[in-house]
Amino acid sequence: MLDMLATGRWLTLERARLVAWATLTSTILMVAFLFWGANGTLDYLGRPLGTDFSNVWTAGLMANEGRAAAAWSWPDHYAVQQMVHQSKTVPFYGWHYPPPFLMIAVVLAKLPYVPALILWQVATLGPMLWLACRIVARRDALLFAAGAPVVLVCLGHGQNGFMTAALLAGGLLLLDGRPWLAGVLLGCLVYKPQFAVLIPLVLIVRGNWRAVLGATGAVSVLCGLTLALWGWPVWQAFLDSLTITRQIVIEQGNTGWEKIPSAFSAIRMWGGSIPLAYAAQASVTVLAVALAVFVSRKGSIGNRSAAVMAAALLCTPYVLDYDLVVLTMAVAFLATDILRRGALRWEVTILAFAWIVPLFGRQLTAVTSIPLELIAIVAILALAVRRAILLDGALSFRSSPFRHSRAASAP
Repeated sequence: MLDMLATGRWLTLERARLVAWATLTSTILMVAFLFWGANGTLDYLGRPLGTDFSNVWTAGLMANEGRAAAAWSWPDHYAVQQMVHQSKTVPFYGWHYPPPFLMIAVVLAKLPYVPALILWQVATLGPMLWLACRIVARRDALLFAAGAPVVLVCLGHGQNGFMTAALLAGGLLLLDGRPWLAGVLLGCLVYKPQFAVLIPLVLIVRGNWRAVLGATGAVSVLCGLTLALWGWPVWQAFLDSLTITRQIVIEQGNTGWEKIPSAFSAIRMWGGSIPLAYAAQASVTVLAVALAVFVSRKGSIGNRSAAVMAAALLCTPYVLDYDLVVLTMAVAFLATDILRRGALRWEVTILAFAWIVPLFGRQLTAVTSIPLELIAIVAILALAVRRAILLDGALSFRSSPFRHSRAASAP
């Protein structure tokens, strides 16, 4: 049994397809149920459809009404959410994003809430799925990408995980061939800057200065547009809101530790102090950046992209389980490298675990206090580092990740 897990022989292509079809069907049915049981903009539990999308649409509405800076005021924002959903008891979803994301919000708020939610999810899920197919370049890539359990998590929250993953994966995929465009895509991550901490280092280490200029230009244009549209008050409001976001969301974990797959959250979930949690997070961040930089210098495109995406998730205490769309794209990059050069021991099993863990990670972490999703992220980064050490510059092997290969006998 252990040998089958190590070699990956247990996971045939037929079994993988069967699981992917089952999760995809479940996603479609559960999303349909949410809309079928809805009452206006609220689901059957009295929550906004798309839950977190409520803060996006509301922020856009406030900006369209000339109150952009007030979007970062929690009391003002909540009052508008109550009005939008016609409910005094609707749960509050705070707006924590830098001003560049407000430009998307104001466009979405031009539409009624439900059509805007549908447009938002389709417009961001589509590019993510297309990129997954470009990365893996197999007929069944679309099935495994659309059937990934994290798709349901992101759809249920109406979140931006699809866009984050598409920008990061697209930028890394184009880095060698179209560095200017790659830099622009990576620069657009300014709307979620915690995932771009290591990007400048990776670009500099690879000496890709055109990508650096592209990213710098994108950040400058986006930030400049927000100043032209709303002036400094929106940036001041954002900066003023960081303290309460840090205290309530990150340090106190009001969102739920089980939903936050970070080193900081793990320490807090186990009863550790805030200083200890910050120390652990700082240590993990430094190590993750160092490993990502190492693989970026030495690794193949699939391997180094997977390392950067996994490290991006590890570098911040502010990561939610819907952000694991990024991890699914890292799995796609590693799968491509495995298809080209063969699987090392345990790789197939670990990839399968990272792909499926959002299906049960939140629930089991809440019960066991074992941060399963954090473990999956660490494991993917570890695989990328091992492949960089053992395979890059060495003899390549060709085999399917669903069959035992010569490379599977490597340590």
